[in-house]
Amino acid sequence: MDLVIEIASWGLILTGSFFIMVGAVGMNRMPDVFTRMHAASVIDTTGAGFLIFGLILQAGFTLVAAKLVFILLLFFFTGPVVSHALAQAALTAGVEPILADDRRPGHQATPDDTAGRAEGVAAEQGEQPA
Repeated sequence: MDLVIEIASWGLILTGSFFIMVGAVGMNRMPDVFTRMHAASVIDTTGAGFLIFGLILQAGFTLVAAKLVFILLLFFFTGPVVSHALAQAALTAGVEPILADDRRPGHQATPDDTAGRAEGVAAEQGEQPA
């Protein structure tokens, strides 16, 4: 039984580490604040969730596991609230999302509109526009 718990906990820890690495790469590669927030939420929910579940299995039924559950609940309740508040603050400050297909009511995106934004992002990142 101990071997099964060890294998499961290490599987969860490695899965969480994978999602944390993918989220970190995503935060560096995404073009604007809104998509970067999505990558950060991947780190918060899936990465930290799997990692903490693996640590709970390692700790067993102890006070340490109870503390880890509290930390996990703290992540799950505060992460979405912080992301929502940050997105609202960015929208209030006038930060526009980069959209290939703008579906906002009353706004007609033209091909020139999206091409200009893509060129601006490419120039900002030091790349050649497509």
